[in-house]
Parts: sequence; structure tokens; C-alpha cells
Amino acid sequence: MNHDFRTRPLSPVEARVLATLMEKARTVPDSYPLSLNSLHGGCNQKTAREPVMSLSEAQIGDAIDVLRDYSMVIESSGSRVPRYEHNLPRAAGVPDQSATLLGLLMLRGPQTAGELRINADRWYKFLDIASVEGFLEEMQDRSDEKGGSLVVKLPRAPGAREQRWAHLLCGPVDLSAPLSVEPTGGDGALAARVASLEATVATLQAQLADLREQLGLSQPGQP
Repeated sequence: MNHDFRTRPLSPVEARVLATLMEKARTVPDSYPLSLNSLHGGCNQKTAREPVMSLSEAQIGDAIDVLRDYSMVIESSGSRVPRYEHNLPRAAGVPDQSATLLGLLMLRGPQTAGELRINADRWYKFLDIASVEGFLEEMQDRSDEKGGSLVVKLPRAPGAREQRWAHLLCGPVDLSAPLSVEPTGGDGALAARVASLEATVATLQAQLADLREQLGLSQPGQP
């Protein structure tokens, strides 16, 4: 019998593995489902991740075992190398739009509805900020019969114009913890462009590593 993440919330590592699978399903569909090697590279990306992690393949493997038990991850058959794909919408009982927002919150930490709409561009194109807020509020107001809230709206941070949202898949959030405010203006726009370019490079590196693995070639730096 499968366990439920509401009984035992996800660990940060499990959330990172799940969210990385969700991201790559949208951004590199030709390489999806992911091998353990590609998943390892995606989890340890230094861009579009909060916090940045340095996970071993053993840690990722342990997380996969838990996520499979929760029916959140499925192992694909028919491939020489085991490959994995996420199953969050069905496991959590949410539509794809809500799953997209949960994935982004797991990957990048608390965000405003506006930030989520921008960051979701390669996953799902929301019509406007109001539609993002609608899905967030729906997940926040979920009844206990449906499993309870999946997100929470955080108190407004000092100097911030908008409130941020956080996911609850890893358990309750400390609402008294101080929140940092992202820079705005030209510097923020430049940082966003740099982060986008770095994420593209990381995606290409993951695709190359996956291709090498399929062809049986050693990775750079390996004998």
C-alpha cells in the first residue's frame, strides 16, 4: 500500500528530485523520462534553484524510492537505463496548472504570483496574474476531504509590494521567518536574463550527458 505525503511530508531532497523531473518534462521533452545521471545534473543546477544543492546519486536514488512509494514518480520500462517521470497531478489530485505552480515553488522557493507567471513560461503559459492567483487560492482553500491546503500565502516582507506564496509539500512553513526581497529595476532584469542563459546552458549540458549515456560514452573527466 502506498504512503501519503500528507502523513509524512517530503524532505527537501525529495522535493528537489520531484520538481526537477517536473521541470525537465516541460523543458527537455526529447530527453524525458530522465535517467539517474540526467536527474543528478538537473538537481544540482546552480541556476533557477533555491536553495542550490549538491546531491549524490545515492541521495537521489533514495528520494526516488520514497517518491515511487508515494506514487509521485514512475519508473519507465523498456529502456536499457532506468528512467523516471513524475506523476504529481494524479498523486496530489490537482490539474496541470496547479502542479506547475507547485513544481516552481519547490524549485525556486517562495514567489509572488507575478514571479510565478514569468517563471512558468516554459512550463505553462498562464493568461494573466489573476489566473495564477486563482489556482493558488484554490490550492490554499482545499478542504480536508481533498487533502487540505497545498500552498500558503506568506506575510508581506518588509519593503515588498506583493506577498509571496510557498508550498506545503514539505510540511508547515514558519510564517515568522524573515523573507528576503529580490532586487528590482535594471539590475534585477539583468540578473533574470543571466539566469535564463545559465539555465539554457545547464539544459544543454544535461542533454549532452544523456546522449553520452545512451551511446555508452564516458563522461568528461572519467576514464
